[in-house]
Amino acid sequence: MSDMKCKREKHQSKDDMINLTDNVSRFDDLKFNRRAFLKTAVGATVALGLSTLPFSVKAFLGDFDEERELIKIVKLDDLPKGTSVTFNYPTEKDPALLIHTKTGELKAYNSACTHLMCPVFYEKESEVLLCPCHQGYFDLNNGHPIAGPPQRELPLIELEVMDGVVYAAGRKIRHG
Repeated sequence: MSDMKCKREKHQSKDDMINLTDNVSRFDDLKFNRRAFLKTAVGATVALGLSTLPFSVKAFLGDFDEERELIKIVKLDDLPKGTSVTFNYPTEKDPALLIHTKTGELKAYNSACTHLMCPVFYEKESEVLLCPCHQGYFDLNNGHPIAGPPQRELPLIELEVMDGVVYAAGRKIRHG
């Protein structure tokens, strides 16, 4: 009975430490302690890191060269210097413009103005791309805005010329 009285006095004690240690079971203490939590967290982090390692190595080595689908635009003989031709790329809903500059270079951009999606045209005399809706001008060499309200460059379309035919080979939204 004196043993029971001692336990009863312990529970009725106003000392917080006695009440706290009395409520913790040793099994739960071992199961839910900080060390176990940290081991689990570190283990999960290592597992996640190892699972993404092959993708990181491939990206670092540049092995993500996708098979690019070439889309025929025009025969080079049908596009004299100082002229342009319209086409759609990468989908039928994306208007684009291929320009054969006065110096003989080929440039291609999506031709929807980055301001309000109005059509962009090649201005032969001044060698610029013009959006007539709000007087937006883009540099022909890199597609960057040079005047007017547009703030972003036109998406660049990568080109390949094979056997006298110009093909669209890819697109870059942000380029330098």
